[in-house]
Amino acid sequence: MTYKHIHKPVDGKKITFKEGVIQVPNKPIIGYIEGDGIGADVSPVMKKVIDAVVDKTYDGQRAIQWMEIYAGEKANALYGEYLPQETLDAIQALSVAIKGPLTTPVGGGMRSLNVAIRQELDLFICQRPVQYFVGTPTPVKAPEKVDMVIFRENSEDIYAVLNIKQAQRRSKKSSTFCKMK
Repeated sequence: MTYKHIHKPVDGKKITFKEGVIQVPNKPIIGYIEGDGIGADVSPVMKKVIDAVVDKTYDGQRAIQWMEIYAGEKANALYGEYLPQETLDAIQALSVAIKGPLTTPVGGGMRSLNVAIRQELDLFICQRPVQYFVGTPTPVKAPEKVDMVIFRENSEDIYAVLNIKQAQRRSKKSSTFCKMK
């Protein structure tokens, strides 16, 4: 796949899935969105930490090939929009991406870049494995036996970020309907 502003690493391959099993090459390409504000400070550090962990874990036999993709202020400067289709296409092609903090654009259009990304990519669940790390203080009895995964729905309730006017119109219609009955 070719991109207008995204530069694909020369060395590296994308992560794939074969019969439902993840296939991670020795040099996986992972997309990252630096983010806005503090993102410029924390994203480079995040990459260094992950690179160090991968290097130590795999004795230098594996290395992530980072591919910057754009959303937020950087995307707006490059593309004239906060969430370009090229970014969504790159995330879908790579299957894996890491996102720094993004600002919510002021004015019309989307209400939140985070919600827009979740909706566009159909990221409907937040999955959080829970694991005890030996030596960590805890009030839990037998914490080494904890084997839990928390699933949080990402597209309903507060994550839907309903437009207030739209919600008010629906509320008024419901109220009118109830009064008629």
